[in-house]
Amino acid sequence: MKTPAIAYLRTSSAANVGGDSDQRQREAIQAYAARSDLEIAAEFYDAAVSGADPIDQRKGFTDLLAWATESGVKTVVVENASRFARDLIVQETGYALLTGQGFTLIAADDPDAFTGDTPTAKMVRQILGAVAEFEKANLVAKLKGARDRAAASAGKRVEGRKGYDDTNPELVREAKRLSRKNPKTGKVRSLREIAGELAALGHTTATGKPFSAAQVKRLLDY
Repeated sequence: MKTPAIAYLRTSSAANVGGDSDQRQREAIQAYAARSDLEIAAEFYDAAVSGADPIDQRKGFTDLLAWATESGVKTVVVENASRFARDLIVQETGYALLTGQGFTLIAADDPDAFTGDTPTAKMVRQILGAVAEFEKANLVAKLKGARDRAAASAGKRVEGRKGYDDTNPELVREAKRLSRKNPKTGKVRSLREIAGELAALGHTTATGKPFSAAQVKRLLDY
């Protein structure tokens, strides 16, 4: 059984649209898939989009993410790293975004391209990690300040709303277990399939209904 994957294509200028760039990318991706036991289940294409544009600002890539969320397919193949992003910071932040959501990103010409430890790539990752840590600490401080002000106004301690990771950690564990790739078939359950499995195990919403795909996605993000 082949593992389903998504092809992502990008051309950087209008002059390339209608040329052979997209076909070359498509052939390289298909060739890699054929020798790697992958099956291209869908293709998304950003035409005339700069490689310096953040991936979450590209229509084709945001459509890809939406389709992947619904289908459960988590492997993305590009012709090479520059088709994903030419700017190294955009490339590293985009890669971090995808891996944080459980995706595997592969460059057909060099499968290790996104995990290579060049001095520049390591420096960018360290800087991005420091920025992320700063933003997290800053957010925690802001939330604490808001709670303290609310507590002073109300005359009692005000706590933030607790998530399922606090109120029902078993639910979160089950959702993450069900999201894992089947070691025998390589298949990955869709978000709706995970919701159905959770309901069968007795995990439903407060109204007794199965969780929606969006709710399952939030469970997996804990």
